[in-house]
Amino acid sequence: MAVALIYMNFLVPIQTIRDKYPGGWEQCLKDHEKEIKRGRVWFDEYLLHDGAMGPIDIDWLISSWEKRGFQISKEVDGKTLWADMCCIEYLGHLMPEWLELADDGCTAYMAGTEPGETVRPGWMKKMIQK
Repeated sequence: MAVALIYMNFLVPIQTIRDKYPGGWEQCLKDHEKEIKRGRVWFDEYLLHDGAMGPIDIDWLISSWEKRGFQISKEVDGKTLWADMCCIEYLGHLMPEWLELADDGCTAYMAGTEPGETVRPGWMKKMIQK
């Protein structure tokens, strides 16, 4: 599966959430219940997607996840890479090694898996149908 991308995308592997989020994946779902219902947060079997329209909101997301114990970046061969989470703009750049962009550039999926069907919120499905 893959997750649809918007303007500014915040992505976290679900396995990392299971390992690090206080209360695990179940608590994460409870904490984001309103955002999931509103269509701001969506997920497939591997990735949780949140997003924003601007850098201030993305900074807030990064900060809130860092406070929960998630690592922002790491050094690999002298390069700074995203670690437990990542932020990419539409049509992405600075990709972490655990994330792939589909050929359409509009969806992302967990590296080492097939993109398959794309998960997107209801409001996005309605826009595509028009």
